[in-house]
Amino acid sequence: MKTDTASLTISDVGRIQRRTVWVLSIGQILGGLAFGATVSLGAVLAAELSGDEAFSGLAAAAITLGTAALAVPFAAFARVRGRRPSLALGMAIALVGVILVVFSVAVGSFPLLLLAFGLVGAGQAVNLQTRFAAADLATDATRGRDLSLVVWATTIGAVLGPNLTGPGEDLGRLLGMPPLTGPYLFTIVAQLLGIALYVIALRPDPLILAQRLVARDAGKTARAIAKPDQPLVARYAIFAIAAAHGTMVSVMAMTPVHLLHHGASLTVIGTTISLHIAGMFALSPVFGILADRLGRVPTILVGQALLIAALLTASFGEASTTAVTVALVLLGLGWSASTVAGSTLLTEASAEELRTRRQGRSDLIMSLVGAVGAIGSGVVLSWIGYAGLALVAGLLVVATIALSPLGRRPSSATESGEGDLDVEVVVEHVERDAGAPGSS
Repeated sequence: MKTDTASLTISDVGRIQRRTVWVLSIGQILGGLAFGATVSLGAVLAAELSGDEAFSGLAAAAITLGTAALAVPFAAFARVRGRRPSLALGMAIALVGVILVVFSVAVGSFPLLLLAFGLVGAGQAVNLQTRFAAADLATDATRGRDLSLVVWATTIGAVLGPNLTGPGEDLGRLLGMPPLTGPYLFTIVAQLLGIALYVIALRPDPLILAQRLVARDAGKTARAIAKPDQPLVARYAIFAIAAAHGTMVSVMAMTPVHLLHHGASLTVIGTTISLHIAGMFALSPVFGILADRLGRVPTILVGQALLIAALLTASFGEASTTAVTVALVLLGLGWSASTVAGSTLLTEASAEELRTRRQGRSDLIMSLVGAVGAIGSGVVLSWIGYAGLALVAGLLVVATIALSPLGRRPSSATESGEGDLDVEVVVEHVERDAGAPGSS
């Protein structure tokens, strides 16, 4: 679909942004199904195929390494071709990974299982990219809100995924599938629908449109979409996102194994992970609004406070399933506040021509830190137990709080009044440029 930027009206641009957020949100619901099912079953499958629980963390590690390996290439691809082909390609690769997960269990191959989870990481890479896609056409006044709404949509699929374990197993048994792989049937269908959604409905492409709007006007239009570059602030944002993710992954990845040791059933484990994922995504719009109104760094610090509460609860309540569940919910909330506010801060602290590169780099670092946390968590769990693991993870929280002054800008968007610059400004300048070519 072609969009002539010169003929856009105020309502046209507003409609494009609203439609983009809706399409991305539906895509996150579908992508979340794969994330939820993989998180709840990955550690168990890895432990069973490897024959050693010390290797159970390698499932989450493989996913995060796959995400890390593909984050920068997907960001570069999006920069050249747009968000639509990048998101669709990532979901297609993840679909292949899900099919290989089932096959690897059928043949009993642990190395193939890890390779399959690495490909599933492509889906996580595009899920992460989706939150930035929601901010491509956003302005300072609503950037946190728009980004967080797409993050929130993941709740539906990610919470539903683990709860499909029982019905999926029943269906898989009827079809003669290997044990614990039945739930991936729902994932395969969701991935196919997600690919079709992005290819058909994500038009016009938000990143391509934003690039052309900025390129056509060096004044207020550029300031509405892209802010002056602030590399030190951007670096802090990247660190805050990665540290929160590393804290979350290291504890969450070992929770199914820990609960299994305490006699919890797969249903209880699935419910616990579902509540954790709900914590990660359900209140993200609240944190997005807080980031827009209270500020990006203060909201990051709110996230750190929630992470501290989670780690202390997990450490002192490790023998209680209820306490562990509460800790996992708090862990998800802390991750959500830090990720939403950090992603918003990174986007607006980067010049438009550097945004996708830094976004890809952020997802790369975030995923690598998560992978290290997942790998190390299995070792730490066997060494000093679940309580010790929670306390060790707290070191990243302490570092994020200590470095927070680096993320404070001379004045925030809302303090400087730039938050009032909305899509009307973009359209006002674009409409005056009657001779420019259209965009797609």
